[in-house]
Amino acid sequence: MTKIDSYSVIGVMSGTSLDGLDIIKCTFQKGDEWSFKIEKGITKKYSKNWLELLKKSHEKSSKEIQINDNIYGDYIGKQVSSFIKKNDFKIDLVASHGHTVFHQPKNKITLQIGNGQNIADISKSTTISDFRSMDINLNGQGAPLVPIGDLMLFPQYKYCLNLGGFANISIKRKDKIKAYDVCPANIILNHFTRKLGKEYDKNGLIGQKGICDLKLLEQLNNLKYYSIEKPKSLSREWLENNLLNLKALQNLEIENILATLYEHIGYQIGKILNEKNVLVTGGGAHNHFLIEKIKQYSKSKIIIPSKEIIDFKEALIFGFLGVLKLRNEVNCLKEVTGADRDNIGGEIFQPN
Repeated sequence: MTKIDSYSVIGVMSGTSLDGLDIIKCTFQKGDEWSFKIEKGITKKYSKNWLELLKKSHEKSSKEIQINDNIYGDYIGKQVSSFIKKNDFKIDLVASHGHTVFHQPKNKITLQIGNGQNIADISKSTTISDFRSMDINLNGQGAPLVPIGDLMLFPQYKYCLNLGGFANISIKRKDKIKAYDVCPANIILNHFTRKLGKEYDKNGLIGQKGICDLKLLEQLNNLKYYSIEKPKSLSREWLENNLLNLKALQNLEIENILATLYEHIGYQIGKILNEKNVLVTGGGAHNHFLIEKIKQYSKSKIIIPSKEIIDFKEALIFGFLGVLKLRNEVNCLKEVTGADRDNIGGEIFQPN
């Protein structure tokens, strides 16, 4: 009879689209295969002050970034502690991604704030964070990290597509997997929606009113990133230096910019999906117009799972990466990131 190992985990995720802090309690079991159960999940929306701090953290001095690392770690620790106490959870570990300030693989730089030691001390729990640095040090992209979870927790899907700040995809071939960032998604849609005083474009209603601008669409589709060989990943820095300074963006109505971005995102994603089924998760899975645009260009069957999986899959997988780290097992694949070797990312912090 196969021995079953069980782990009770809190997974914590803050994405580039700044929707809020996702916190979940999940259980992972390892028998012949891995299985999981999400027991409870919440999204703690950021206050205006936190939104400002996180949005502008990359503009700060190194000293200010250190301070933000500590206070954001305190914030995560308090939210996790409250979540554990309120639900009377018994847990083995907290796995926290943190919030990305810099991600520049070429310069061997990646930084996620949300100090792991502070989280451990406040939540009184073993905490694992800083999942990307090891891979960067091994000449990898430090991203995407989700594919090993796609491979082991969602083996029934040919493609796993996450529509977060950036759209990233895992593509399985037998027991191998390739993955990369496809294109910007919610991060760029929200950027323009906020100019109209709304946090996001619910169901694409604003974009639907606009008209696709063919000149802008051509410039978007001709961005150099799309012709670069994989593995590759996107970042806020790339967005600012490449997309947001396109000439065709000037003097266009926001509705028309959004309409064009939907067409662009739908095309870039849809052209990859040419067989079998695709599991779609992340905030963008709730955007009906975006999904329709992807369907327009796709040959795959689009699977929209439960709200729980849509909203918390990334937090779930970072919880899983934490478990693999605890077991001293590979949680980052060289075939995905381009690193010199498979590696075991993350740093373990014990509470004082």
